[in-house]
Amino acid sequence: MAKQQSVPVFPVLLVNFIGFLGYSLIIPILVFLVERFGGNAFVYGIVGAIYPAFQLIGAPLLGRWSDTVGRRRALLVSQIGTFLAWCLFIVSLLLPVRELVAVDSAVLGAFSISLPLVLLLIARALDGLTGGNVSVANAYMSDISDDSTRKANFGKLGSSTSLGFVIGPAAAGLLGATAMGELLPVIVAALVSLVAVFAIYFYLPESNPKPVEQEYQEDNPRWLQKSAGVEHKDCYDREEKQPAGGLRAILGIDGVPLLFLIYFLTFFGFSFFYSGLPILASGQLGWDSGQLGIFFAVTSGVMVLTQGPVLSYLSARTEDKTLVIAGAFLLAVSFLFFPRAESFWVYAGGIILALGNGTMWPSFLSILGRTGPRNRQGAVQGYANSMGSLASILGLIGGGTLYASLGPQVFYFAGGLVFVIFLLSFLLGRAGPSLQPQSTNAVGVNG
Repeated sequence: MAKQQSVPVFPVLLVNFIGFLGYSLIIPILVFLVERFGGNAFVYGIVGAIYPAFQLIGAPLLGRWSDTVGRRRALLVSQIGTFLAWCLFIVSLLLPVRELVAVDSAVLGAFSISLPLVLLLIARALDGLTGGNVSVANAYMSDISDDSTRKANFGKLGSSTSLGFVIGPAAAGLLGATAMGELLPVIVAALVSLVAVFAIYFYLPESNPKPVEQEYQEDNPRWLQKSAGVEHKDCYDREEKQPAGGLRAILGIDGVPLLFLIYFLTFFGFSFFYSGLPILASGQLGWDSGQLGIFFAVTSGVMVLTQGPVLSYLSARTEDKTLVIAGAFLLAVSFLFFPRAESFWVYAGGIILALGNGTMWPSFLSILGRTGPRNRQGAVQGYANSMGSLASILGLIGGGTLYASLGPQVFYFAGGLVFVIFLLSFLLGRAGPSLQPQSTNAVGVNG
């Protein structure tokens, strides 16, 4: 085995933080934009689902591509796509709201499709198609971690995500209150995304440097090899044949089916929260974008503390499986508070949800990050991300539709889904015990 290569963890945390900061800037204002463009709860669910629908296609491709050409290049392509999507988003806000189609349905409700709404959907689709940055970032973190640092590093990754959610929604509320309205937060999101492009290009080292696989060279035309910068030259020694990265092969890895099921159910349950809470806030609670931004900032702040010092203390004394079980239980309990439809109980549920998610998710990602061959972590994370995308599609559309008929009671259904995760977590001992090493290019971490 080659000598360990020390790779700093801070650059990927910075890139992850910037990415989620840009994303979270739009959360408090999206529901109001959809309503202004003629949509209702069902349309809001569609707008939310269009991103994971296209991410379902893009994430596995970017994940597998990152196994072949490196994480850094895949992250760069993904972030450029996000920046272009924000540019389209800006254009949609500048267009006049002209009704194209009007719908009045007993099931879906009354809504209209306008030109800005169509462009908004296209922007979200483009962002989703190149939105494999989460899975690639997880694979990157797996590359630079070993068994002694993996849990702590995924906790840091989760903290950088939550920190983005702390600053983003609060900033969105303040920026949205200016004379520019919703346009200013979207412009800032585009600029933040552009900063992430430069951060990846100049500061993010490659975590998985290696020659190109022979099968990649054989399966792709020369023009694609050259355009991707991965044309194989004879002066490099080729690595031994790597295991296949298709879905069937990945599902054959010990423990992966159970982990993918938990991944799916987690995103399915949370999609009901993210589709239902803004509707609850703007409807029953009467919140504006600033108040919704404060809520997300508070709950994300609790999540940062949980994923930071709290999880650091617990992870040194508790197994990942135990933390996943405890976190899933807290998550299930949190959903019981939201149907009360009062600010106090919504905040209480949000804080408990943040504690549960901050405990469970980094610990779960730590288990996933050490399951399967190291040189197929991009594929594992990419297909896991696809499970989340598929769940989000179903949950966001279903959540918006069910909320129109059930109201806040839909959160009980989400709580039941998360309780199933709690039960499945007891089976996690059957997952793969440790990451299978590559034959070469082992990497360590230098925090």
